[in-house]
Amino acid sequence: MTTATRRRLSRPMLGTLAAAGALALVLTGCSGSGGSGGGDITKLEFTKNAENTTTEPILKALSQNQCAADQKALPLEVSSIPQADLDTHIQLLASQGGLPAMFSAGGTPAEGTKLLKAGVLPDFEKELKDLGVLDKIAPGAISTIKKLYGGTFDFLPYQYNIEGIFYNKKIFADNGWQVPTTWADMLDVAAKAKAAGLTAFSASGEQGWPLTRLISGYLYRDLGPDALQKVADGKAKLTDPDYVAAAQQIADLGKNGYFGSNVASLDYDSATNEFLTGKSAMIYMGSWLLGNINSDSDAIGADNVGFFKLPAVDGGAGSIDQYPSNVGLPATFSKDALSNDGVKSWLKCIATNYGNEALKQGQITGFVATDPIELPAISQNISDEIKNSTDSVLWFEALFNAKASTISNKNAALLVTGQMSPQDFMKSVQDALDEG
Repeated sequence: MTTATRRRLSRPMLGTLAAAGALALVLTGCSGSGGSGGGDITKLEFTKNAENTTTEPILKALSQNQCAADQKALPLEVSSIPQADLDTHIQLLASQGGLPAMFSAGGTPAEGTKLLKAGVLPDFEKELKDLGVLDKIAPGAISTIKKLYGGTFDFLPYQYNIEGIFYNKKIFADNGWQVPTTWADMLDVAAKAKAAGLTAFSASGEQGWPLTRLISGYLYRDLGPDALQKVADGKAKLTDPDYVAAAQQIADLGKNGYFGSNVASLDYDSATNEFLTGKSAMIYMGSWLLGNINSDSDAIGADNVGFFKLPAVDGGAGSIDQYPSNVGLPATFSKDALSNDGVKSWLKCIATNYGNEALKQGQITGFVATDPIELPAISQNISDEIKNSTDSVLWFEALFNAKASTISNKNAALLVTGQMSPQDFMKSVQDALDEG
C-alpha cells in the first residue's frame, strides 16, 4: 500500500470504568425508539462496554462521512456501561424484548451462546450476503466467531487479533538464524538464543496466559484444530496422554531456561519491554502488540520486528495456516432491529467502510480494508495475514469455565518453573472443568 502519509498503529487506550450510576442511566435509555422493535426505530443505538474506546471513534467518523445518509435517517447514539455489568444487562434486555439495535456482548462464549439460543441474534452470513457485502469480512474472522459463539456468524469483528511469534529480525540476521517453520526448528533457535546470552522467549508468568497460549498452540498443531473442542464436548480430557504431552513441551521450554530466570514474576509490560529492548529473540503475542511495536518506546525499532506463524509439529494433524485468534468483546445487531430498512442500511455501510476507516485510525480489524494506506512493514504483514487467512483456532482457555480459566493462568508459571508437573497442571484444569 502506498500513500503520501505513513500511518502508525496506535496502542488502544483503555477507558476508565463508568460511574456507579451509569448502569441505571443506560437501563432507562435502552428501550423504545432505539431498541429492537423494527419498524418504530428512530435512532441507531449502540450499547458497548465502557472499556472499549476504539470502536466509537470509527463509527462516529463513518457517521460524518461514508454513512452520513444513514446518520441523517437514524442518528447514531452510543451508550457505555462497565464490562463487568454488560452481559447481565444485555441478557435482561433480551428477556424483555428491549435490546438496542447494536450492542456489545458475549464476554464469554457461554454468554454469547445464550443470546443465540434465545433467538435474538442475526445470521450475518445471510444478512451480509443479501446486502452484497459478505466479502467485506475476513474469512478468518468469521471462522473465529463461529468457533466461539455457537457455530454461526452472529457477531461482528470490530476487534480482531491473530497470534503468533514476533521476532527480532536483527538478532536473527546477525546470527544467521532462519525463521522456523517447524517446532523442532524453533527449539533449535531457542537453544542458540540462550547460548548467545539472550532470553529465547519473553513471557509473563504473572499473567499466565502467554504461557498457556503455547500449550494450545502445540495442541492444535499436533492433534488438529478440534483438539480443545473435543475437551469441551467431553470427547477427550486434558489428562489424556496426548494432551499432557503438549503441557510437557512447554514445561521443557522452562526447564531448558528458554523463558529466562524471572518468568514467574514478569508482568505483561515487563515481558513486552524485554523483547522491545532487544533482550529476547522472540515473544508469543497477538497483533495488539503492534501498538507497542510502532510506538516511540520501541527501542529496537519497528523495522527490526518480524512475525511468523506458530510452527508446525512434525507429523501433526494441524496446519500452520490455522491462526490462533480472538475477537475481543465483539458487538452484534438485534435480529429484530434488522427488520428495519434503516438499520439494514447502516449495517451495509459499516461492513463496507469499517475496515478502511479503522486502518486510517491505526487499527487492524476483521473487516477488509481496501484503501491504499502506507503502513509500517510489520503492520502491513499482519494486515495481509488477516486479509488472507481463511481458518482459525482458539486459545487455551477459550472454551473453559471461569474457574478452569483462573486455575490455568494461575498455575502456568508453576508448570514452566518445574514446581508443578505437566500431569498435575492438566489435572488441576480438568478437575475445574469437570466441576462445571
